[in-house]
Amino acid sequence: MSELIYITGHKNPDTDSICASIAYAELKKRLAISAVPVRIGEINRETEFVLKYFKTEVPDYLYSVKTQVCDLNIDEISPVAADISIKTAWNIMQKNNVKVLPVANGDGKLLGIITLSDITASYMNAVDSNALSSGKTSLQNIIDTLKAKLIYGCNDDFCSTGKVVVAAMEPGSMEPFVEKGDIVLVGDRKDAQSKAAEIGVGCIIITCGGKIDADVLEQAKKNKCIVMGTGYDTFMAARLISQSISVGLVMTQKDLICFHIDDYVDSIKDRMLQTRYRSYPVLDDNGCVKGFVSRYHLISQKRKKIILLDHNEKAQTIDGIEQAEILEIIDHHRLGDIQTGYPVFMRNEIVGSTSTLIANMYFENGIKPSKEIAGILCAAILSDTVKFKSPTSTYADTAVASKLAKIAEIDIDEFATKMFRAGSALDGMSPQEILKNDFKDYVINKNKIGIGQISSLDLKNLLELKNSLLEYMNDYLSGNNYRLLLLMMTDVVNEGSYLLFAGDNGELIRKAFGVEPDEGGVYLRGVVSRKKQVVPLLANAVSF
Repeated sequence: MSELIYITGHKNPDTDSICASIAYAELKKRLAISAVPVRIGEINRETEFVLKYFKTEVPDYLYSVKTQVCDLNIDEISPVAADISIKTAWNIMQKNNVKVLPVANGDGKLLGIITLSDITASYMNAVDSNALSSGKTSLQNIIDTLKAKLIYGCNDDFCSTGKVVVAAMEPGSMEPFVEKGDIVLVGDRKDAQSKAAEIGVGCIIITCGGKIDADVLEQAKKNKCIVMGTGYDTFMAARLISQSISVGLVMTQKDLICFHIDDYVDSIKDRMLQTRYRSYPVLDDNGCVKGFVSRYHLISQKRKKIILLDHNEKAQTIDGIEQAEILEIIDHHRLGDIQTGYPVFMRNEIVGSTSTLIANMYFENGIKPSKEIAGILCAAILSDTVKFKSPTSTYADTAVASKLAKIAEIDIDEFATKMFRAGSALDGMSPQEILKNDFKDYVINKNKIGIGQISSLDLKNLLELKNSLLEYMNDYLSGNNYRLLLLMMTDVVNEGSYLLFAGDNGELIRKAFGVEPDEGGVYLRGVVSRKKQVVPLLANAVSF
């Protein structure tokens, strides 16, 4: 299966940006390419109306395409239970050629980690005869480690509260070296076995494949003494028994440094430099272990794959774009400042809407869009061309929209009226929401200019909010390093726009449009296109 490709429009997305992304992702899927539409801003009311009308889901929000831990080829190591022996853990490490294992509970949540260093330290501490005295080492671990056969007893009866003792002395000398609850390693000497049973040790381990007489076994049963036999000699059994200690007793569980699967590589890099451990556990939202990440993983990181629609300027695109791999750019605007590391597929045509290009790509591939996809593409074309009244509108837009309308079974005039009315409804909208309804940043000769646009069937309602809009725009301008902020309040019926502006004292407005602004605004008859009638004139004004 191919890697997932993210398809997105610009920040503060308009209807064209969102609908084109949804439709292009669907086309990719029908061409057997794994793609998903995303958005990098909140949708406006017009777009919300369109998606609801055609029963289409809003794309998920994607904050950034910076490289995350999930983009790395981390070591995916299955967690082990806390009650397995350190010998079993060591065997797993050797088999899988790893130096660390995650220890988790039954739900997969991290409890700690066990490393080769932890195992080595525990083994070196085995010279202490109290190595198994915690009471948490299971009988089964001892049986497995020594490859022993259980002669009498069960795990419920086992409690390793004593020390491990090799009964190398005469039976009469065993006390006080051997005490109740101890684990005693003994050969086939009946007298030593009997004395251990008499003392009431916790477990008798008969080494060298030795036997136990029936009377001694009865005595062991009477004192609830577990009995097992192993083929290992006493020396080897003494060496191995410390490896039956449970992983949970020696694992590292305090002050663990863990990373989340969604953490950005930039942030974990600094933490790694500060701590310099060999590897770090990676967890998901539920605290479950996903694997381990090390420094060498940072070298072979995978870049997120992305396709940009309806824009090609860095100021308008998703955060972290410099760390992503851009595969395609499909747009109908001027060429901006986005740079790519490799050649990319680029389609930039003089049409009124990116959705016109996406629709044509369906038809060029011999694929008929579904009723829902045809509907949102048609709506996007109507929105971006102001129902073909914008000077950016072309014959291609009209022809494609007509074809899409037939598939979607809608009347263009009737639907456009409903859509523009929904988009111009100002009930409950704050000045910020109105400005950011369809907002784009431009950098022209190092001058940052922001231009928002909102269409209305009744410009009078918008003009009533002029003072509150100007107040917000002036506050926003001062805190975000803009030279000029513009809000195009476009009258769909009368084909003109009232331009509200903040900053530059109106100088750029005078130069660009040859008019004298009045109290932060000016009406421009026939101006409805930001792309063709505003941005180019401002660019010329900035240059002179």
